[in-house]
Amino acid sequence: MTMWERLPAGLGEILAHLLSLVPGEEPVYLAGGAVRDVLRNRMPRDMDLTLSGNVLNTARRLADTLGAAYYPLDAERDTARLVLQLPEQPRLVIDIAALRGADIQADLRARDFTVNAMAIDLRQPDNLIDPLGGIPDLHARRLRACSATALQDDPVRAVRAVRQAFALDLKILPETAALIRQAVPLLPRISIERVRDELFHILEGTHPAPAVRTLDMFGALPYILPELPALKGITQSPPHIQDVWEHTLDVVGRLQMVLGVLGPAYDADKGNLAVGLASLRLGRFRERIIQHVETPFTPERSVRPLLTLAALYHDIAKPVTRSVDADGRIRFFEHDQLGAQTAYHRAMELRLSKDEAERLKLIIQHHMRPMLLAQAGDSPSRRAIFRFFREVGVAGVDICLLSLADFLGTYGPALPQAEWSRHLDVIRALLEAWWEMPEQAVTPPRLLDGRQLMTRFGLAPGPQIGRLLESIQEAQATGEVTTLEQALALAARLINSE
Repeated sequence: MTMWERLPAGLGEILAHLLSLVPGEEPVYLAGGAVRDVLRNRMPRDMDLTLSGNVLNTARRLADTLGAAYYPLDAERDTARLVLQLPEQPRLVIDIAALRGADIQADLRARDFTVNAMAIDLRQPDNLIDPLGGIPDLHARRLRACSATALQDDPVRAVRAVRQAFALDLKILPETAALIRQAVPLLPRISIERVRDELFHILEGTHPAPAVRTLDMFGALPYILPELPALKGITQSPPHIQDVWEHTLDVVGRLQMVLGVLGPAYDADKGNLAVGLASLRLGRFRERIIQHVETPFTPERSVRPLLTLAALYHDIAKPVTRSVDADGRIRFFEHDQLGAQTAYHRAMELRLSKDEAERLKLIIQHHMRPMLLAQAGDSPSRRAIFRFFREVGVAGVDICLLSLADFLGTYGPALPQAEWSRHLDVIRALLEAWWEMPEQAVTPPRLLDGRQLMTRFGLAPGPQIGRLLESIQEAQATGEVTTLEQALALAARLINSE
């Protein structure tokens, strides 16, 4: 089988389009991680193309041909990015850059790790170029730096090393680990956007908890997520079984488990009683949950890594809110409110979008509400459900998913089945309202508007109108108001009581 024949479906057509746009005498290479993925018979999610000539012009023409989004990343260094949504596939990110160095060999030797330092000459697709032994390293599952200066040349590669070690199941060689430690203090020289992108690749992966622990082992967290180390050693009262740091990493891991249980490939034979019950109670929302976590905030970032970041920061304010009662019980009053502010600040420092920062803040600010609803003993009332989603909107889905992981992480192996069952019932009621009964429970269609209220009762524009409309909509959600006449009667009572 030729290398061209090994290309996954759809990839060959993209490369053929590119070749048609480049003059025949100019070289074109598929390089980096995409070659590694092709060798592993996997569809790349990122593709590096290296060529000469007018790279930005060629990239724009290819974007037009493929119907892809086009972003000029670095005009001075002739680098562009295309984002393409393939049918029934994850989005494909295509980076097109000018050849760096005298030839492709020099270009590859200047890259990060040997498993990413391979290329295919698209003019001669059976010509696999591997100057540093990337193929043997890939087979032996080794992550090895291309050179002694590879990480200091671009310190963000220290974070990438951790990401790729877990994503590709590779062992970081001791000499490369030493280079990572040397490069970590240089991270402040790198734009925060590049560091953020590597971080979010980690958070979007399947092993974010051990990856974050490894970043901590290399001393990288103070440069990336500086609030996290303060969680270490902060003890908690029962039912918590771990300090805040270990609990946080446990919750991050359990969030991945929850998403797996409620994902498309859940194997019921491999689960335990707790996850099996979650699948039974919440399985009907599986497709909607998948769509939710895959919803993009930006062309390159979806809800999933942001939700994982929320899990990392959900208890971030516990070190500064910790108090001990006279009876020895440890409390963390308002850690959710203060933590939301801390997380919002970190989101801004990471240059996340305003929407992402606001979503992160909402998740953390309200992450305890499903647990409090479950502790009330009964199923949440229609009023409680309406007020929950009125305050958090679509973030309520994220809060439900995080709450499941938080509950599991709090109790660990001592998970009380009765309380877990009640918690699942609350989550089911919330998700059912959001996805299956939105017009009845979440956003009932308004029976009248503010102008009608002002005309009917001689009111002036102002906050009173908003309060009246909100009270009427809440009464609709609870079933107390179903007609215009009932809405007007309620408005009259509320006005007279003010």
